[in-house]
Amino acid sequence: METTITQYETFKAGSKTYFTSSLFFPNEVKRDVFILYGFVRVADDFVDAVPQDRDGFFRFRELWQKARVEKKTGNSIVDDFAELHRRKGFQPDWVEAFLDAMQADLSKKNYESVDETLGYIYGSAEVIGLFMSRIMGLSDEALPYARLLGRSMQYINFIRDIKEDLRLGRRYLPLESTGLSELSEKAAQANPSAFASFMGRHLALYREWQKEAEKGFSLIPRRYRIPIKTASDMYNWTARTIEQDPMVVFSRKVKPTKGRIILRAVANFLREPA
Repeated sequence: METTITQYETFKAGSKTYFTSSLFFPNEVKRDVFILYGFVRVADDFVDAVPQDRDGFFRFRELWQKARVEKKTGNSIVDDFAELHRRKGFQPDWVEAFLDAMQADLSKKNYESVDETLGYIYGSAEVIGLFMSRIMGLSDEALPYARLLGRSMQYINFIRDIKEDLRLGRRYLPLESTGLSELSEKAAQANPSAFASFMGRHLALYREWQKEAEKGFSLIPRRYRIPIKTASDMYNWTARTIEQDPMVVFSRKVKPTKGRIILRAVANFLREPA
């Protein structure tokens, strides 16, 4: 089964870092990664649209319910994912957790504690790590590390995308014990020390989870580890860039260039042991 142009373009438009890194997977895995990310990006696009496409999201979720019982829907994004789901042995509750998280974005706007945010992240990102583990045929020993890698990558996205999320009326990073009443540029400029402390705290959480996740890299075969490590390296680069100037999140979206990603992938290919 070949991936469609739609899946390729959907993934490419939605994630420069992970899309470019994923090009270094072997073809058979790359195809399945495109199918996975085609599905998750389409669901995400419904809830991130301005205005949100609530009807489109619920139609998409209904199509999935039909496809999961082996009924063709005529939607290649959903049907190909359903085939991948069966072939790779995804747990049905992983998909439901992902769709529940996307559905939460239709109504929930603010998260007031790290635990509350982590509840959302399980469905929005940790299960993506679980899907990827199954696609690569990793052992169950790798699953906790895969969840943590998905968690840390999502968390740095929340840090990086503060301004973008504010435009959508959302705040995923809790303000508890920060001295900040809101997470706007105006509030950050009015209390720079509190904002710097806020960013430092959340970057520290990212680094804690990322460091633990990287312990699982030894469980990934080299041919799969190179693109995973490349994406991980680029998220670390994003964290370092923001750490140097936390206010940068209000002036631009901190993302590595395609050239930087490719150079890192080549370096990892040359350095990574078998």
